Amino acid sequence: MISDTTTEQEIADRITPDNAVARWTDWRWQTGHAIRDITTFERALGITFPPDEREVLEQTVEQFPLSVTPYYLSLIDRDDYRNDPIFMQCFPSVQELEVEPYDLSDPLAEDRDHPAPCITHRYPDRVLFLVSNVCAMYCRHCTRKRRVGDVDSIPSKEEIEAGLDYIRTHPAIRDVLLSGGDPLMLPDDLLDHILTELDAIDHVEVVRIGTRIPVVLPYRITPGLVSMLSRHQPLWINTHFNHPAEITASSEEALRRLADAGIPLGNQTVLLANVNDCPRLQRTLAHKLVKNRVRPYYLYQCDLSEGLSHFRTSVAKGVEIIENMIGHTSGFCVPTYVIDAPGGGGKIPLTPNYLISWSDHKVVLRNYEGVITTYQEPANYRPIYCEGNCPDCTLQLREENAEEPGQVGIARLLSDLDDTSTLVPENTERMERRTDA
Repeated sequence: MISDTTTEQEIADRITPDNAVARWTDWRWQTGHAIRDITTFERALGITFPPDEREVLEQTVEQFPLSVTPYYLSLIDRDDYRNDPIFMQCFPSVQELEVEPYDLSDPLAEDRDHPAPCITHRYPDRVLFLVSNVCAMYCRHCTRKRRVGDVDSIPSKEEIEAGLDYIRTHPAIRDVLLSGGDPLMLPDDLLDHILTELDAIDHVEVVRIGTRIPVVLPYRITPGLVSMLSRHQPLWINTHFNHPAEITASSEEALRRLADAGIPLGNQTVLLANVNDCPRLQRTLAHKLVKNRVRPYYLYQCDLSEGLSHFRTSVAKGVEIIENMIGHTSGFCVPTYVIDAPGGGGKIPLTPNYLISWSDHKVVLRNYEGVITTYQEPANYRPIYCEGNCPDCTLQLREENAEEPGQVGIARLLSDLDDTSTLVPENTERMERRTDA
């Protein structure tokens, strides 16, 4: 790859020749000069697409818009751009027009689990709060491609307040995840207002922000923004690095500022075919992340969104990657590999099978090397059967006003709080036959 300085100078001059490189690190200049059309992309990168390919690319952009910051574009290796992981994540592909029969516009059913403006409430104790529809860049693998560039879905002040009211009136919510779009694209004062309102809700214990800003627009992580964020604790930030090439000196500085402010950092990576579907690459990414005080959190199987089929790997590839990480690197370097279940079922963790067999007194296990071992179960263990009668329980929780929430799903079957013994999905053919009988 050519040097960063040469790349920045050339790209800045091709975008606007008025000494633009002097404003390269101004995040507002970056967003104001985001590349949004094929012609500007060609000029900035110094490449030309064949006419027949360009025609189809224009059709792709009409359906799934293009927007990439000059900074992120500068990371592309122009000598091999078609195989470059940065290029493939930011530039449209004709394959995006190939919609498979099983592709979904809203694969995670966020629009159905939507009890209030800006709110997706899927899990019992936490909500997704969509506070922005603006991104610094349109990632080609985005699960919310249906909303990208849709100005009609930018939340209004009234919608934000309605979302806050929903959180205020549902005391089971202890965890709020701000997402979008990208929350860090909001003005500092608006984001400060939202965080202040959440801080004032007694039952909200933690707030998280999901953002790709340190990856695609690290200059947005200004001292002023970090100072404001540091006043709202406990606050967690999850970044979205997919490839080691995205970890640059500029992104490292952004991460340093956040970590030095005492904000815990995690990372969510999407597994993408021909971009990062390699065990060695994923280990390298994890090592670079933890070196910058970012813990790998999730490795996502690519969602069933429309136009993403060319990005999807087999689930077997994801399990293979985790197999090559567990035992081969530090435990906190290994993300949890998950499928976000189509239809809104939530995240389902997937892992290699280390439990080979078990009996009533012994389990048989294997380790990452293939060594098979046994673990002897305790002979005198007396399990505690929970009936929800906390005051008479001999286990001392010692937490004021601790309440046991109603159990859901498999946890309900394992619990002794009620006599539920079977969970049956609604509207299945089997249940319809039973009703008819």
